[in-house]
Amino acid sequence: MYPHCLAIAGVLCWGVLGQAADSVDAPRPVPLTRPEMKQLIEDVKIRTPRIPLPQLTDEDRQKLGEQADSYESVLRYAYTPWVQSRRGPRPAASGRTREQEPAMTLDYAFKTQLFWIASRVNNCQYCQGHQESKLLSAGLTEDDIAALDGDWSGHTAAERAAFAFARKLSYAPHELTDADINTLRKHYKDMQILEMVLSVSGNNVSNRWKEGVGVPQRKDEGGYARSEDPTRPRGTYLTPTSEKFQNVITKVAPLEFDTKSGKPTMATVCRRPPLESRAEVEQALADCRQRSARLPLVDEEKARAILAENAPTGPLPHWVRLLANFPAEGVSRYSTIRLADEKSDLSPLLKAQVSWIIARQDRAWYALGQAQRRLRELGQSDDQIAALDGDGKAFTPRERSLFVVAKKLAASPVVLTDREVTQAVELAGPRDVVQTIHYTTTRAYFDRVTEAAGLPLE
Repeated sequence: MYPHCLAIAGVLCWGVLGQAADSVDAPRPVPLTRPEMKQLIEDVKIRTPRIPLPQLTDEDRQKLGEQADSYESVLRYAYTPWVQSRRGPRPAASGRTREQEPAMTLDYAFKTQLFWIASRVNNCQYCQGHQESKLLSAGLTEDDIAALDGDWSGHTAAERAAFAFARKLSYAPHELTDADINTLRKHYKDMQILEMVLSVSGNNVSNRWKEGVGVPQRKDEGGYARSEDPTRPRGTYLTPTSEKFQNVITKVAPLEFDTKSGKPTMATVCRRPPLESRAEVEQALADCRQRSARLPLVDEEKARAILAENAPTGPLPHWVRLLANFPAEGVSRYSTIRLADEKSDLSPLLKAQVSWIIARQDRAWYALGQAQRRLRELGQSDDQIAALDGDGKAFTPRERSLFVVAKKLAASPVVLTDREVTQAVELAGPRDVVQTIHYTTTRAYFDRVTEAAGLPLE
């Protein structure tokens, strides 16, 4: 069977069954076993990037230096120049918490395992490869990593609860309930749960960015690529798999099963329920205004002091007070979200529309309420807002192409095909496509964080 995406009524998410695995019309296949996964991760090294790059001038090359030959660096330089790297000092493999955020207490290797699970769920083979190398360098064995995909029995109850939460937050954020947070509370403090939410939501950002623009893997990645020990094997993901895990089918990646044989296929699966009616949406937003936050918010005065000159005018929104729990990581994420809203070349209306479209899929009611308010402030009627849930006929071909990119990338990173990105580039230009992809990553983060925290709508 070849990859496709399971179409669900009301969701713009489909693929073509029967296309070759490398077809521009088909999503990337889902590897079922560990050897298959390693091969597909290795194949990312020779993938064709999705976005055409501009010709660099001598001045551009001088500014970029060694990064002038890096596809991703040139892409950001040309199309998202306001984006600064958020990456701080890399944590030591020993698991030492980053010095700039002492309130974050979860172990580095543990959070890397969560990143591995998010990437497996999202079928982001680029990110999964990086986590493989990081886990090896952090001291995990090949069998330890293989067990993440097929057998959690060797892990503690706390780890298993976190793994299941990371999977659900990544693949089915619309299904999160109070029970999910309460299950974590049996093992973790609220600040640890919030750290987990921010970390896994950030993993989902990386998955969507790397797959959205089609970043090729570096040729020297793989094995112990991130280890400082030159005697360890590196440079390839095609390492031996023990007999125990040779044929174990993934229990992490969402799977589609053949209707005749009942066996799992390599089909890319995207399951989101039909969209609710307008009346149901209004009721859900009303309920959102009455709910209580699941995770703690920083007192407004203290949060404003933490943000300092970056604080917005007026009362601080709940999402800002939530992120202020972590003065470094949280405020950095706040700045990223704010910059995406303020600095992007996309129109305020398009960004508000994209915010609505993505929040509707995620059933992120807090985010949806904010998008609704922004759309109304921009002069959109309730009928015009409702049209965003429809067949797209009310919009121009350019707008529709960008909506397809946002909607499919947000639902599950790999259901967006090469052809759909190419069509969007032809209709909207590479800059607007890249900025739509970047903006979609920030909204996917926002939806997961605010909904996991159960924030009440102001």
